[in-house]
Amino acid sequence: MDRRERYSDPEETMRAAFDGNQSKLWTALPGIIQSFDPDRMVASVQPSISGVAQNQDGTYQSIQLPVLLDCPVFFPSGGGVTLTFPLSAGDECLVVFASRCIDSWWQLGGVQGQAELRMHDLSDGFALPGVRSQPRKITVAMTGVQLRTDDGAAFIELDPGSHNVIVTTPGNVTINAPLTTINGALTVNGLLTYTQGLAGSGGSGSTASIDGNVNVNGTVTASTDVIGGGKSLKSHVHSGVQGGSSNTGTPV
Repeated sequence: MDRRERYSDPEETMRAAFDGNQSKLWTALPGIIQSFDPDRMVASVQPSISGVAQNQDGTYQSIQLPVLLDCPVFFPSGGGVTLTFPLSAGDECLVVFASRCIDSWWQLGGVQGQAELRMHDLSDGFALPGVRSQPRKITVAMTGVQLRTDDGAAFIELDPGSHNVIVTTPGNVTINAPLTTINGALTVNGLLTYTQGLAGSGGSGSTASIDGNVNVNGTVTASTDVIGGGKSLKSHVHSGVQGGSSNTGTPV
């Protein structure tokens, strides 16, 4: 019993009654993921704020709230696309409690009636991953939006000022697609390796220019010509020679 209920002040008694009702009204709580079921898209969450219970002598004690089971997990989605990410035990989240029972909706979807007439109950929580306490905070990049690892080593960044897209990773980048089209110039600051041949035209007009040596292990087939050191492979000539059985020297 709340001691204020013993006062002869009706207004104070009403305040005590309202406070009692509010103590049973659950809206949102931070929580810690205990487990995640990716097939059902639900998580078990331990509320990270303790409850308060009143003893018979009027004193209060802190109690741990029960683990919330089968909380639907929120992943941003719409228009046929969804952003998903793995959840692990220990991840923090925000649990938002529906104002009415969600059981029928969760099982069947669409518009459903209320399986039970409960309101703001611990049984009707949605888990929203992403909120962080200070011990688990990360450094937020202020240059643009990032999709990143927690340690910041790998990220994709969109810069709203320059409209640049930056991909940074200490690992590898793999593109699995039958065709990749790049509309624009391509600069490679490193070794360029290909395994299935190279075809195309480019350069100024239809000329491809390479500065440096070219090592070819195999046959060079050219429908037009190959120029090396300013000399045509097809039409270059050797001066100062006469016909005979001897070989000429190297091209000059």
